[in-house]
Amino acid sequence: MASKRCLFFIILATIVVSGAITQVKAYTSSYCSHDSRCPGQYISCPSECPESSSNDPNTKVCRIDCYSPKCKAQCKHNKPECDTPGSACYDPRFIGGDSIVFYFHGKANEHFSLVSDSNLQINGRFIGHQPTGRTRPFTWIQALGLLFNSHSFSLEATKSATWDGGIDHLKFSYDGEDVSLALGGLSSWKSPEGEIEVERTSEVNSVMVNIPGVVEILVNVVPVTAEDDKIHGYNVPSDDCFAHLEVQFKFTGLSDGVEGVLGRTYQPDFKNPAKPGVAMAVVGGEDKYRTTSLLSSDCANCIYDSSNVAEKENSMIKEYGTLDCSAKGLFRGNGIVCKK
Repeated sequence: MASKRCLFFIILATIVVSGAITQVKAYTSSYCSHDSRCPGQYISCPSECPESSSNDPNTKVCRIDCYSPKCKAQCKHNKPECDTPGSACYDPRFIGGDSIVFYFHGKANEHFSLVSDSNLQINGRFIGHQPTGRTRPFTWIQALGLLFNSHSFSLEATKSATWDGGIDHLKFSYDGEDVSLALGGLSSWKSPEGEIEVERTSEVNSVMVNIPGVVEILVNVVPVTAEDDKIHGYNVPSDDCFAHLEVQFKFTGLSDGVEGVLGRTYQPDFKNPAKPGVAMAVVGGEDKYRTTSLLSSDCANCIYDSSNVAEKENSMIKEYGTLDCSAKGLFRGNGIVCKK
């Protein structure tokens, strides 16, 4: 009898989880968990953007962020907003978690930690071009490398002599293997364990990367345009349009000790060396945040450690080894272990 009752709740849990997965794919409202900034609230999408997805990349969609103090839905394009906190765009210009704008130039053909936390490492590969007579190269972020839960994921803008906006310039890998993502809006890929998902937000060159409960990343590939070249004096060569990434991060549950070029700006007591209102404020830190590769966490200030992930998983197994199989226990958000 107990086994039948337990089986019923497992089936019920499967239905609940399936519904949650469907809702993440396209929702019109969302329930915020009790550990969020909007605990226990149902937030509905407004009439101006009634759903969270659209086949039209120019249409604004509903975005519900339960970790935002506003606790309300917003209508946004599913592309990076380069003038909001958590963004890294242009050559490269960052806006920190403290809303302060700063530039970090890094160095061409090297890698730097953008975010380093106990459970997440995000690196950027910088590309660049140094015109004759200039003391340093112009740089852009060409690729991102992620380490999480003992896995690795990378995405990069592929090199191209000239820009064709109808061709996809994105390349992906997961645990060292290439990932194939079908062209077309809303096509998606999910890792076998479901720990990371990539969804196209337009036909080509724009995606949303989601590690549930950790980070959501909006990515767009753009070239250095002729207009950019003229305004900034990049003097890019004719055989490379320097395709690069525009990126916006939305983090969940960063630790107070988070590090990285961008990550440190989310520390509660961080004193940003870039002063508000200063035009083109450039910050250093190359020696602190340089990594040996796109998928390594060996910078001087990096705090990511894959062994910590394994220890956390083991502690969770010990903590939840025997659980309540009743409906009350089921909806506490714990896993289920049923014994006859």
